[in-house]
Amino acid sequence: MNKILLFLLLSFSVFAQKSLNRFEKEIVAFEKQDSIAMPAKGMKLFIGSSSFRLWKNFDADMKGMNALNRGFGGSTLKEALYYFDRMVVKYQPSWVFMYEGDNDLTGGQSPEEIALQFEEFSARLAKQVPKAKLVFVSARPSLAREALKAKQQDLNQRIVDIAAKKKGHYVIDMHSPFYNADGTLMQDIFVADRLHLNEKGYVIFAKQIQNFIQKYAK
Repeated sequence: MNKILLFLLLSFSVFAQKSLNRFEKEIVAFEKQDSIAMPAKGMKLFIGSSSFRLWKNFDADMKGMNALNRGFGGSTLKEALYYFDRMVVKYQPSWVFMYEGDNDLTGGQSPEEIALQFEEFSARLAKQVPKAKLVFVSARPSLAREALKAKQQDLNQRIVDIAAKKKGHYVIDMHSPFYNADGTLMQDIFVADRLHLNEKGYVIFAKQIQNFIQKYAK
């Protein structure tokens, strides 16, 4: 291998690591919390992007459900894989609830690519936390990303198809509940950025997950 090619490969590797490392401060903050009081093994682990991170009423909504929120930044599935050992294996959860995919699509990844990453996450979970069950919380709509609706639906269906073939895999529909009966997207469930949910939006968001847990994961 010539020196120029080696330099380019090393440079790309460093760039890729830095881009996946952008939320390192948040991960370190979680690790500091854990060093003070380590969560018990066997909890329901929530890992994903800002829809989990900004869930202000998580503790109240998940009261009595043995749940741990580890949403970070505006993360992607690649970043969930990057931090897999530190944010998943470490906790040895009984269930993993994942909200990723929305930011991935916005960043230019295709539904096919994201579905492959989901399969990689699934394979690593089966190997390193073999008793854990995996729940994909499907990509939800937003006013800011209405142009991505078809891709979100494509991704969600791909994950449904994958989960149907794997034991202990589930999908929570988080797309259709945010539409009115006439098929229009609700207008009053978002904060000013038209992307993130407000309190009313989180009532719907939480209810979907609560219903699933009551039915499948008590």
